[in-house]
Amino acid sequence: MARVAIFASGEGTNAEAIIRHLRLEGSHTVDLVLTNRPDAGVIIRADALGVPVIVFDRNDLSDPEIVLKSLKDARVDLVVLAGFLWLMPPLIVLAFDGAMLNIHPALLPKFGGKGMYGMHVHRAVKEAKETETGISIHLVSAEYDRGSIIFQARCPISSSDTSEDIGNHVRALELRHYPIVISQFLDEGRTGNSRPLHN
Repeated sequence: MARVAIFASGEGTNAEAIIRHLRLEGSHTVDLVLTNRPDAGVIIRADALGVPVIVFDRNDLSDPEIVLKSLKDARVDLVVLAGFLWLMPPLIVLAFDGAMLNIHPALLPKFGGKGMYGMHVHRAVKEAKETETGISIHLVSAEYDRGSIIFQARCPISSSDTSEDIGNHVRALELRHYPIVISQFLDEGRTGNSRPLHN
């Protein structure tokens, strides 16, 4: 049974879906939720599900005696980023090399990089007149959205879709696929293995 920690900055819908999915399966557990925002909705969701929460700032994230120590103390096997917007510092990336996943709301390598998150991505997709979008789940590296992609799911875009519509399509993909991909990743013991999963 693997122990998972989730980093989130926002409402925590993905985090809640992951916690519930792993709990229902009974094979792995989410033992810690970490957030950089004391007002983040994920705190309420995690509290309601009985998962401990740690709130931290930038200095804490880069201090090996604070966030990294908390992960080690909790004996975390996999770190999951679920709407976490800061770049992970090298000390955490190295500590969880091949054992840290992120989800991006577009089909990487398109529409990735610093500043490309949330509605910024969906507006860019709309402005580019793309006919499809989707999600990319990838290993985390020292650069935004540059780690090995292990899973992608796609959905069509209509010319009449607004940026908000695109965001809703993508959110549905996130909630449907991210918990399953995490579970599959853990079940296959794929830590450090970047072989793509199948859609």
